[in-house]
Amino acid sequence: MKHTGILVILVLSIFLISNNSYCKGELSASKGPYLGQMLPGSIPEIFAPNIVNTKANREVEGMFGADMNTFYFIRRPLGKKSKENALTVFQYKDKQWQESIVKRDVSEPSVSPDGKTIYFKNKYIEFTETGWSDLKSLGVPFNDIDIMRLSASTNGTLYFDTFTKKLDIPLRYSRLIDGKYEQPKSLGSQFAIGHYNAHPFIAPDESYIIWDSRREGGYGSSDLYISFRQADGSWGPAFNMGDKINTASAENYPSVSPDGKVLFFDRRGKTPNGEATVDIYWVNTQVIKKLKSK
Repeated sequence: MKHTGILVILVLSIFLISNNSYCKGELSASKGPYLGQMLPGSIPEIFAPNIVNTKANREVEGMFGADMNTFYFIRRPLGKKSKENALTVFQYKDKQWQESIVKRDVSEPSVSPDGKTIYFKNKYIEFTETGWSDLKSLGVPFNDIDIMRLSASTNGTLYFDTFTKKLDIPLRYSRLIDGKYEQPKSLGSQFAIGHYNAHPFIAPDESYIIWDSRREGGYGSSDLYISFRQADGSWGPAFNMGDKINTASAENYPSVSPDGKVLFFDRRGKTPNGEATVDIYWVNTQVIKKLKSK
């Protein structure tokens, strides 16, 4: 009996220690803005390690919602197929960040500037009084376009890429005119250089656009590029965002936080078995201001 009592005490002690450690981890994640993370500097860092980015999963396409109290991203267990994708959200409620799943078997999310719509390629969901709606089609003229990622400005103009076997279609846009979307138009020749121009993020006021592309003179598989709107309304040249952002790995899926302070993007590597492993990085948006000054 004496030995049994000691064993019970040891088991309880281990349980309490483990439980306390778990609680501390949860608590640190629940404090303050940005999921309790300190703002990054000019060198990109992995965002919220062991909270958003985890070793057992593939996390991609991170972005904050309009009020900065929601952070959305796609999570999928390593080794699983894309049907296991889950649009995951950390939401700040009751003075803590709480994790939940918004929708399964989706990809390429993009949150509208007002936070009330999430786009998935040529479909979308809307936030209602009872929560997120079912998937809806964007309708004409997007039905027959194989969009990879779409991004909306405050006035409703949609900017998007197009998947083809040759990956040769430039970024395009479509304005909302009298309640209907116009036929898509090219943003310009600077958005069709190289091989693959994809995953655009448009600034809510349409003052700049960031996307990823594979071009001569780049740093790796795909790099992030930026173009600024000119005084006459045209788009300026495409600037590579530099060697602090871009590496020999592939950089994709840019987004800027609604408060304008940080740029998020994916950086892709490979595991020993060849499967792509992806982390969501963030960096101070001073890089955008410096490039604009050029």
